[in-house]
Amino acid sequence: MNVTVSSPALRGTMHRIAILVEYPTVNGGENSMLAVLRHLLSGKSPEACLEFCVLGPVQGAMADRVSELGVPITELNLFDDAGRRLPKDQAIPRLLEAAEFSGANLVHGNSLSMGRLLGAATLARPSFVATAHLRDIMKLSRAAISDLNATRQLLAVSEATLAFHVEQGLDEAVGAVLHNGIDVDAFAAEESSRLRIRSELGIPEDATVLLTVGQIGLRKGLDTLAEVAQCLTDIRPGVHWLLAGERFSQKAESVEFEAQVLRDFSACAPALKLHRLGYREDIPDLMRASDLLVHGARQEPLGRVLLEAAASRLAIVATDVGGTGEIITDGESGLLTPVDSSEAITSAIVRLIDDERLREEFAANAYRRIRSDFGIAKSAEALVSVWKSVISAADSDCPASS
Repeated sequence: MNVTVSSPALRGTMHRIAILVEYPTVNGGENSMLAVLRHLLSGKSPEACLEFCVLGPVQGAMADRVSELGVPITELNLFDDAGRRLPKDQAIPRLLEAAEFSGANLVHGNSLSMGRLLGAATLARPSFVATAHLRDIMKLSRAAISDLNATRQLLAVSEATLAFHVEQGLDEAVGAVLHNGIDVDAFAAEESSRLRIRSELGIPEDATVLLTVGQIGLRKGLDTLAEVAQCLTDIRPGVHWLLAGERFSQKAESVEFEAQVLRDFSACAPALKLHRLGYREDIPDLMRASDLLVHGARQEPLGRVLLEAAASRLAIVATDVGGTGEIITDGESGLLTPVDSSEAITSAIVRLIDDERLREEFAANAYRRIRSDFGIAKSAEALVSVWKSVISAADSDCPASS
């Protein structure tokens, strides 16, 4: 399949973009890239002479989604037999071989770690053309910053993400901001979903339902939300809390963190009931069945789940970290709280539980903002514009011999 978006510089010449993915799983970053590809392959964009492939695992949820789109996958395994990430000197030859086999003119890394690998590959082979997304906020070594600076373009998902990395030494000329986009219409779940999901989970029609979505890990602040749950048992008994997401890390501390969070939530029964849902494909339906999204992240470059909740017209309580304030305006389209403050999060939840009109007002304002500024068409076409510009510049660097 190919996509076309107008470009005088590229018109008439087909160029292939390879999307580099590291893991077989599908989370926020993968969903964001899949949404872009789905939009571009739908024929809803103007013409551009681009086609796509993926470099990465050929089995797993990500491979399945890519195959459904009709996008070819070139196998690339960046881990050893014990599941450890390969050192750069072993990973780079594999990457370059896979990129050459795929026929890609440009390779785009879908994560910070893949951006670093692509930068290292560019340092090893200067003619290599690479761009990448910055979807994380984390401290990096000088070597990591050096690798990232070697890419042609780095696209941070929020102003906060870019500013953080520039402070660490990222070249401002290499970095740019491109907010994730979302297919707003895809989150318009039917009214019947509310009753169906509640019936499936044994939740009364008139019960208050809170929803938290995301990977199970320390950065998502689930331990603080367990403290919130305990507070709610005393002041608003009868709440049901849906927890959708999985723990992918196999580190001992991650396993124990999940176990402790679940123990703490379970201790709130029967005044508060936790529904541990694991990975779910029906997030729009879960949002339709809920009254409030609660997002307690300690670090959040630009939470895709916040975009999804806004598109679903679900009111939001979230910690004011990273790029969250670039999506939600406190007191206008949601309530933002300090990070790790169970008291502030509890207060915000209770305020919205008790005021249906305010929930609806916030949800409507967030919906309008998302539709206006975070639509998938805007995001996808901006990304294509970057790719076109980079390919054109690379072609100018290496003019054909006369």
